[in-house]
Amino acid sequence: MLAAGKAAGSMAETAEAQYLDQMRIASERLTGVAVSRRGYARHLRKVRMIEAGHPIPDAAGLEAADRALALADGAGADDLVLVLMSGGASANWIAPTEGVSFEDKQTVTRALLRSGAPIGEINTVRKHLSRIKGGRLTRHAYPAKLLTIAISDVPGDDPSAIGSGPTVPDPTTLADARAILATYNIAAPAAITQALTNQKNESPKPGDPVFAGSLFKLAARPADAMRAVEDVVRAAGYECISLGDRVEGEARDVAANHARLARELRGQSKRAVIISGGELTVTIRGKGRGGPNQEYALALAIALSGVPAVAALAGDTDGTDGGSGAVTDPAGALVDGETVVRAQAKGLDPAAFLADNNSTGFFMALGDLLSPGPTYTNVNDFRAIVVDTP
Repeated sequence: MLAAGKAAGSMAETAEAQYLDQMRIASERLTGVAVSRRGYARHLRKVRMIEAGHPIPDAAGLEAADRALALADGAGADDLVLVLMSGGASANWIAPTEGVSFEDKQTVTRALLRSGAPIGEINTVRKHLSRIKGGRLTRHAYPAKLLTIAISDVPGDDPSAIGSGPTVPDPTTLADARAILATYNIAAPAAITQALTNQKNESPKPGDPVFAGSLFKLAARPADAMRAVEDVVRAAGYECISLGDRVEGEARDVAANHARLARELRGQSKRAVIISGGELTVTIRGKGRGGPNQEYALALAIALSGVPAVAALAGDTDGTDGGSGAVTDPAGALVDGETVVRAQAKGLDPAAFLADNNSTGFFMALGDLLSPGPTYTNVNDFRAIVVDTP
């Protein structure tokens, strides 16, 4: 059993219960390793649990990936390799390709995160600098039977994008990875540049025979969470306006668009809830702390300032939004039409905080951070704007 991502501990815990308690297999038949973001561990009986850095990888992620690859290499034709994937696995499973150091990967990951590049593009680069991502784990496990069960945290639920697709064919190429670094003007270390021109680092593609004995199944998707919310909204007597689970873009720009829609509904005296999922990005130009959900919330608060009977929530379903990688990082924030007024009464300038990308500092000062702690799952971001009548 090989598990990685923010839900790795809870997924492995459930799988252990299935095999050991329901099927009652002999405990010596089960072995494995699970790696999650720090603070997301669960108590496991047979599988080794490791906590590692996220979003910046660390040495624990190196250990976890090495252990996973060693177990995969040791699997035979009569073994089942069960891979449990969830968002966060890209940072938790770190296995730099030959010639690339751990420090090189940290450097390029930091640069990509600061650039505002969408997560799909970040993972395209990661796949071509790895010995485990982009289908390579399946290559290590072959000829064992391999089953992947995944919780999707990506728009569209593309298997090759969840955790950088370690067990599925990779449609992206070395040329794609090089183009992404060029697009965002990222001056990568020399070893990175060399690795992305070395054909040995091309990932296995569709049709490769190593994938013939493998299956991929989705256990949960962002769309499932959205449908559940829609049912709750309608049961509460509100019109539900779903913008879908695939919203992407710069957080502050998306917030401005959503605020315009909320103002229109408010002007029509509608009772409605605008919901959306997807993964927003932040181009970091300031020196503050925050994440895409908190930045969205701050920009939304500014755009909805003075509008009565409107309130909103923006948060990451895993329980943390950007931040330092600590378990205490907030998931997002809560705002309403009075947020800016309350901030100004405390001598805070919302626009200045936004310009400094310091949404955490802003909402901390107001006491409006959303901090549920680890949820042990991850189905991407969730946003809701409630438009009511006064």
